[in-house]
Amino acid sequence: MNSHDSDSDSDFDSDTSPMGQPTALSTVSKWWLTTLDRLEQTEAADPAIRMLQHRISALPLGGMRDLLRGRPLGHPVHPVLVQVPVGCWLSASVLDLVPGTRHATTALTAVGLAGVAPAAMAGWADWADLPAEQARVGLAHAVSNVAAVAFYTASLAARLRGRPAKGRMWSLGGLAAVAVSGALGGHVAYRQAVGAHAGT
Repeated sequence: MNSHDSDSDSDFDSDTSPMGQPTALSTVSKWWLTTLDRLEQTEAADPAIRMLQHRISALPLGGMRDLLRGRPLGHPVHPVLVQVPVGCWLSASVLDLVPGTRHATTALTAVGLAGVAPAAMAGWADWADLPAEQARVGLAHAVSNVAAVAFYTASLAARLRGRPAKGRMWSLGGLAAVAVSGALGGHVAYRQAVGAHAGT
């Protein structure tokens, strides 16, 4: 039995309507957590995961590896760095609703893309040391991030070509991918309890 099952079941049991029927939220939550539990146990991608982890660990990063992993802070720096792209992209979506902000939304989309590289480097540095169950979910998190970057790259290209409506459509797709990525990242960091570094 998965270690999360007992906690999950108690959450589902308590999240019911006055008539004793599960709410829509509890139904979606149960589906999501069950899907993640299955993903944790799926070994299909393990050979690729082990190869990628080995190659990342073998990179001659020296002291940069500890900085990317946030050891001087005592916790991973990846969640800090992702605030730049996520914050810029969310702000761009809000400003898309405001007339006369076309240049601002284009700039925010571009800055968000520029902030992806350092956040991704820190994320991969953390991921390389994860055990199998966390690494499987972490890989899905990375795939979602790649999708988000692809959407926002298309959005930026459309905006620069003077097609703001098309840019907004691509941004909405990117925001959806970011939401999925954030949920997967939160699962790794909190439900799977990956995060703090022991003091040295």
